[in-house]
Amino acid sequence: MSRSRRALTSSDVRAAHGSGRLRVEIVRGTLVTALAAETARDLGVTIEVVPASPAAPPGGSGADSLEERVRRAVTAVLGQAPPTPVPPGAPAPAPVRHVDARDVRLTPFPFPGPEPGQDVRVADVVTAEHGCPMGAGFLTLTRGCFPWTLTYDEVEYVVEGELHIGTDAGVVVGRPGDVLFVPRGTAITFGTPSWAKFLYVTFPADWGASS
Repeated sequence: MSRSRRALTSSDVRAAHGSGRLRVEIVRGTLVTALAAETARDLGVTIEVVPASPAAPPGGSGADSLEERVRRAVTAVLGQAPPTPVPPGAPAPAPVRHVDARDVRLTPFPFPGPEPGQDVRVADVVTAEHGCPMGAGFLTLTRGCFPWTLTYDEVEYVVEGELHIGTDAGVVVGRPGDVLFVPRGTAITFGTPSWAKFLYVTFPADWGASS
């Protein structure tokens, strides 16, 4: 199994802000949750990635690559990078986009990969058309697995069932309430022994355009 990484949560950001600190330092390899980045932006807290101390386990070139991916994602979320262009003719983005999950209708997965008889469905609920640099949506799958290589960074929140993410280092199992981070360029398999539903958040927003 791959070595687990510490996560920076919105509670950590709020605690730092409450103590008067406007900068939070994280070591390379730390997972920054989407909500933590959003909370930091709202409170004016800067998240800075710093080299790990000598006592920390060596990360190697893979850790350096992950650090750069985290830095890009945090920079975009905090508004320090230009937002994803809004297509001509798209409606002006609302200050807050509210999605009622009960109204979301998932459609068959439009890409090759799922096993015969495996039902995989997807629905994007936040896209570049909403003026957001990140995308979000829901994906469900029935028993089986299929290969996938990410050309984007993705955070997954397991809503129902049991999600199995297969990697060269082993299988990571996500259950309801679990959060998983899959960095750009990772070759994985999405699978489940029965049924799974998860919310995905991607950076950049148009994940399907490069898949």
